[in-house]
Amino acid sequence: MSSLIKSGASWTCQQLRNKSNEDLHKLWYVLLKERNMLLTLEQEAKRQRLPMPSPERLEKVVDSMDALDKVVQEREDALRLLQTGQEKPRPGAWRRDIFGRIVWHKFKQWPIPWYLNKRYNRRRFFAMPYTDRFVRLRIEKHARTEARKRSLQKKKEKILQAKFPHLSQDRKSSTA
Repeated sequence: MSSLIKSGASWTCQQLRNKSNEDLHKLWYVLLKERNMLLTLEQEAKRQRLPMPSPERLEKVVDSMDALDKVVQEREDALRLLQTGQEKPRPGAWRRDIFGRIVWHKFKQWPIPWYLNKRYNRRRFFAMPYTDRFVRLRIEKHARTEARKRSLQKKKEKILQAKFPHLSQDRKSSTA
């Protein structure tokens, strides 16, 4: 049995963009069937302690499936943008939670308007004044860790310049 099996290239996004939705749907199932067959072949080769014949075929199928998924996602995004004007599948907004952190809040559909909805109005989209201290402490902690990283990087650079002074002079002359 020949270990080299000829196979074509994987599908590119540009090739897939020219296909209809029906063709993409059929191609997805063909690729899925091929991937399952190749994974079965790979397991059988492992069981027999033999190398898998042409393992690049599996990579090509996976790349094709990724490209197909990307093209379908592009079409869904374009359709949603055309119909609703929303870029994301689920619209939302940046809001403060009760701890003062800024988080992405996904909007939900409610059966009654928000101003009449007691459950929605119980949700807190603001931080109480006593959380300001903790927000400040969190920001300070982040600033300290960043300063510590910069300081460590400078120390490493100094050590390297001490070890290799001829390289630091070359660098200075090339930047001037």
